[in-house]
Amino acid sequence: MAKDKIINVTLKVWRQKNAESKGHFETYDAKDVNVNMSFLEMLDVVNEDLILAGKSPIAFDHDCREGICGTCGAMVNGYAHGPDKAVTLCQVHMRSFKNGETIVIEPFRAKAFPVIKDLAVDRRSMDRIIAKGGYISVKTGNAPDAHATPVQKKASDLAMDAAACVGCGACVAACPNASASLFVGAKVSHMGLLPQGQPERKQRVQNMVWQMDSEGFGNCSNAYQCEAACPKEISVDNIARMNRDINRCGN
Repeated sequence: MAKDKIINVTLKVWRQKNAESKGHFETYDAKDVNVNMSFLEMLDVVNEDLILAGKSPIAFDHDCREGICGTCGAMVNGYAHGPDKAVTLCQVHMRSFKNGETIVIEPFRAKAFPVIKDLAVDRRSMDRIIAKGGYISVKTGNAPDAHATPVQKKASDLAMDAAACVGCGACVAACPNASASLFVGAKVSHMGLLPQGQPERKQRVQNMVWQMDSEGFGNCSNAYQCEAACPKEISVDNIARMNRDINRCGN
């Protein structure tokens, strides 16, 4: 059986104690890296070496490591979630990099995402947007029979596509304005396309967009970098749908 390929890479990692501290890049050599390692597994190995050397490990967000939870995220060589398309950072593998390559790793940059430490940022601003309307609160009584409420196939498919958003924040990090419009557009569309979401549709979009603005996210200028960076390939059509709903509200 052929041996797995081994590479050596240089890491330039952003280190920052907290939101108030001034950050800086530190350089580390990651040697004998198995190309079948995930990016986060590579960071785990680097952290083990730092701990053994009595140094502070690199802080980064992670949880499921299966591309489901939306917890992980960082800018890798200028790309949110790294160079691969339609994946989260935990799904990037070291075979995407070349032997001897220098990899620059820094946190998502946005006013609404203050740095907690190193690569970890506070994304609770997105949770507060969801709390303003990313749910259905009307009383519906007992669970209806399956298919009792007709849903058009096209609307169902579009709602499912929008619901794929994991709220990772890559769209914000990739946007030159740090806009959360793709995230909010997806959450608004998910509910607004279904019959169950109609009673609160107007209130939902007003409240969520207002909260987005109050959190300090920038405005959308149709750069489309959000769609390119999204690990779930959420379409910018959802932004247009959100804007149409806002216009219908008279705002």
